Amino acid sequence: MSLGSDLVIRLKALLFRRRMERELQEEVEAHLAFETDARCRDGMSTDAARRQALVAFGGVERWKEATRDARGLALLDGLGLDLRQSLRALRRNPGFTAAVVLVLGLAIGTTTAVFTLVRTVVLSQLPYPAAERLVRVYQQNSPENRFGLSTVDVQAIEREQHVFDAFGAAQRAEVALSGTGTPERVVVGRVTPGFFAALGVVAAAGRLIQGEDLSSGAPPVAVVSWRFAERSLGGVDRAVGRAITLDGVAHTVIGVLPARSTDLAGIRAVAWPALRLQPPTRRGPFWLRGIGRLHEGVTLEAAANDLAGISARTFPEWASSFRDQSARLTPYPLRRTIVGDAGRGLELLAGAVALVLLVAAANVATLMLVRGSAREPELAVRTALGAGRGQLIRLLVSESAWLTLGSLLTAVAVAAGCLELLRRTGGDLPRLEEVALDGQALGLAVALACVAGILVSLSPVARLLPARPRRLRSVRGGTDRGTSRLRSILVVSEFALALPLLFGAGLLLTSFLRLSQVDPGFRADGVAAVNLALPRLRYPDEASSQAFFRRAEARLRELPGVTAVGLSTALPPDDPGDVNNFDLLDRPVSEGTAEPVAAWSAVTPGFFETLGVPLLDGRLFTFEDTASTAPVAVVSSGWARKYYGNESAIGRRLYSGGCRTCPPTTVIGVVGDVKYLGLSASAEAVYEPVVQAGPSRMNLLVRTTLPDAGIFPALRSALGGLDPELPLEPVLLRDRLRDSLSDPRRWMSLVTGFALAASLLAALGIYGLMAYLVRQRYREIGVRMALGAEPGRVTAEMMRRGMVFALAGSTIGVGLALAAGRYMGPLLFGVGPRDPRLLAAVVAVILAAALVSCWIPSRRAARIDLSAALRSGE
Repeated sequence: MSLGSDLVIRLKALLFRRRMERELQEEVEAHLAFETDARCRDGMSTDAARRQALVAFGGVERWKEATRDARGLALLDGLGLDLRQSLRALRRNPGFTAAVVLVLGLAIGTTTAVFTLVRTVVLSQLPYPAAERLVRVYQQNSPENRFGLSTVDVQAIEREQHVFDAFGAAQRAEVALSGTGTPERVVVGRVTPGFFAALGVVAAAGRLIQGEDLSSGAPPVAVVSWRFAERSLGGVDRAVGRAITLDGVAHTVIGVLPARSTDLAGIRAVAWPALRLQPPTRRGPFWLRGIGRLHEGVTLEAAANDLAGISARTFPEWASSFRDQSARLTPYPLRRTIVGDAGRGLELLAGAVALVLLVAAANVATLMLVRGSAREPELAVRTALGAGRGQLIRLLVSESAWLTLGSLLTAVAVAAGCLELLRRTGGDLPRLEEVALDGQALGLAVALACVAGILVSLSPVARLLPARPRRLRSVRGGTDRGTSRLRSILVVSEFALALPLLFGAGLLLTSFLRLSQVDPGFRADGVAAVNLALPRLRYPDEASSQAFFRRAEARLRELPGVTAVGLSTALPPDDPGDVNNFDLLDRPVSEGTAEPVAAWSAVTPGFFETLGVPLLDGRLFTFEDTASTAPVAVVSSGWARKYYGNESAIGRRLYSGGCRTCPPTTVIGVVGDVKYLGLSASAEAVYEPVVQAGPSRMNLLVRTTLPDAGIFPALRSALGGLDPELPLEPVLLRDRLRDSLSDPRRWMSLVTGFALAASLLAALGIYGLMAYLVRQRYREIGVRMALGAEPGRVTAEMMRRGMVFALAGSTIGVGLALAAGRYMGPLLFGVGPRDPRLLAAVVAVILAAALVSCWIPSRRAARIDLSAALRSGE
């Protein structure tokens, strides 16, 4: 019989066992009937003929058994018996079984979840046709500094480029949505027609924005997301043709995006209205995202050269308002720009979970070695009763199969839970809605479980391969040097892997604590903020907007418990409102070089009192600073120190926004530093009066003594009386301050959790090893103590042996920790990636854990029953 046909028969026996049994019975009966009939024709009676037929077969049962073996049924029966016996053995040791299943299940499950997240966010292509050809275009004047595009840039690219199949621009904005129920603030992406064409997105219903939608006199139109159409417009089929009101302007819905197209080029929006670019009067502001699809075969370098030529041709025309001749239009792969800094955090998380998986595997392998040594008497008994090496191997492999299955089921449940938790707590993590426990994730879990199962079964099976298990008398107190050496290596590796994880967690924890101690520059307690975006339809000019803001301030000052009210285009600690360029009249930049930039916000006189920002020099704005008076500004102390050192900044003048024909702005005051670009960034800021800036979007800030539960209803009631159609979503500045730490808190919490798990596993590993060594040397310790050895000395000697493993692992781990710290540098604040004090503290902690894990079994060794220990060697 060939190998292929034999394999087919055995597979049939495994998959169609009942049918094979039935066919076997029918075949036996057919042969007996044939032999019986042949003897009956020779004159024998039926009974005698059947007896002769049975004799000729040598007995039906024997013939059946031979046939069953040939068809694979006997092997299947043996395998079934092994599986039942191994399951009973594991049920007799529930602690061991639960430990292995939980350790492997948790490690494999978290590994599957994290690698699924990394694969989706970092490694996989974006969900667009030929996504590798998509780029985002920036203005860039140094390797570290890149920013968005201006109207001038977008129009120049659309007019002169030779490398894109399609190019479009988008602007992310928060607007007031009304006409679909309660007014609310939503995110929209204003786009040019080329945006959808570049991404290769098609409409699920209706059509997308086209060139004629931007023509003069064309009605405002918008495309909406599938989810928004289902939630607010009565479904996808009924959405097209409906009207939605954005910032007071009615837009006709002309199309619905596919269900999965909620995040386009990094903008997660509910609606996509047409972006109408007005004729520019200066080079800035740089507020647009440029997205292009490269011609097939065009390289990134070729695109960069083409865009550099556009930059060179555009610069002279607008040099008066943008003096940075070094800035170049530069393309970057879109996937890389969407992932951004999150990629490093996810890679760190993947490394942490991989280390935990290795530590867990080493821990389980150590458990299996210890259990294998303890089972030597059992295997010797089975050998004495006639069990062959193959049967013993099958039994051990069967146990590993059950453990693998249990670990796999646990891992799938853990992975699903972890991914759901990540979706709920991932915040602004890019591409989070694409993460799912799909076939590839399940395949990874199965592969990891199978590898773990093989590793789990290797150590006990390897002991049976060279020779038969030792005889009954030799297994008691025996020592296998190879197995002991392997256990030691596994424990050392656990400590070597746990230490860099613990050091990384210590770095992130220290960084988080120092970041949380940074002074934000304002008093957040008791301050609430409401974003007011006035729709142009009801507030068509600056006068009407300013009138509303004045009424709002006055109305809120009348509320009981309100002590101060102010308005600002910025909202600390991470919303600068605007970042503007400027040039100092007494210290101008060189011709053709970049002007400095700073966080730039328009405020009312009450803003500084509301936030508790102190005046350090000069004066604050007053109501005498109006649109008709000379432009003035208040600067932060950080700004003053950077540009004037110990000199006074009062009276200094500057040009803002690159406008040389505008009247220069005079600095009239210096105030305390406020963080507007995040707690880890510098606090250089410039303030100008609202009446001189004329914004239509402001943040209204209120300091009050009201309890938190009473602040929001009071604000909604007061402001709703002025304009009931404005969406009002107040926030507490204290909550914003807390949320600004959410990303470092998330990475710190995750890595710390994995580090603690790895450290606990390492401690359990050395505890298990020491407990095994004590049990292995039970009689030797008894003899030594009978000869007068002191219990303390026995304890110290055992602990010294265990600490050798911990020290060896920690020594290796220090090198790994230093490498990990160097990689983590960009994620840290206020702590060096090789902080020696922190590294020493981590080594001390992990050695202390090892000391406790060694002390418990070592102390037990000094308390053994001498008579029982001496009898154990008989």
